[in-house]
Amino acid sequence: MDSALLGEVNFVNFPHLEASLARRTSDKTPRYNCIAWAAGDHRRKWWPNAGKEAFWPHSVAGNATTAAFVDAFRTKGYTECADGTLEPGHEKVALYVDGNAVRHAARQLVDGKWTSKLGDGPDIEHEILDVEGPLYGKATVFLKRETGAARSTSEKKRKRR
Repeated sequence: MDSALLGEVNFVNFPHLEASLARRTSDKTPRYNCIAWAAGDHRRKWWPNAGKEAFWPHSVAGNATTAAFVDAFRTKGYTECADGTLEPGHEKVALYVDGNAVRHAARQLVDGKWTSKLGDGPDIEHEILDVEGPLYGKATVFLKRETGAARSTSEKKRKRR
């Protein structure tokens, strides 16, 4: 890939990214972060205990532990799942963890690739392992939720019961 397309990315932090087929999908912006992007919110940042600088669901513990981030994504309809394998009818999120601290989140696209926001930098499309490394840790926690048509069908079935 042409590393110039990713702008000011420090490839030392992303040892798998330079050789990948990742591509930039937006201009850089400080308006939202990777957690918000993975949650589908491009209007504001998501982060625990950041005061007015970021949003965090009121019902969720205000710490950067894996459990707190799982709970935050539960407020958006996600449940934990085994891995990042593409499942038609589902949208997945991967939490990148170092120790017990969440460092990054990525959302799976309908073709099985992933999308991430790199700090205040651009959004990129990449493979799941591309952003693993010393900055973000490893993708170790996966969550999923039903997408549009699948969600509507499930809701209709629940209402009939």
